[in-house]
Amino acid sequence: MNKIIKRAFIDSVGTAVYIILVVSFIFSLQIFASKKDIIIIPIAMLLLFVCSAAITGFLVFGKPVMLYIDGKKKEAISLLNHTIGILFLITLISFISLIAYYNLF
Repeated sequence: MNKIIKRAFIDSVGTAVYIILVVSFIFSLQIFASKKDIIIIPIAMLLLFVCSAAITGFLVFGKPVMLYIDGKKKEAISLLNHTIGILFLITLISFISLIAYYNLF
């Protein structure tokens, strides 16, 4: 069980780091905000969206699917549940930090 939690933590943190990197990249593109609208911008954003969905899908579902195919159904479900749970905690901590930083309550 400890091995499953460790793998879920690594996958969840990897997903969070990937999201942070993508958002940082998008924020760095603000220099193009004043440029004339061109067709390549929405194309690039949609491609980034599709690639991001594939990468995060692999990080969250890759190992559980492999375990499930190998007949380790209980371990697969446990890993998926732990990964989603840890991602939820990371999301919750992010929102709590945001609320605390901007004194929203």
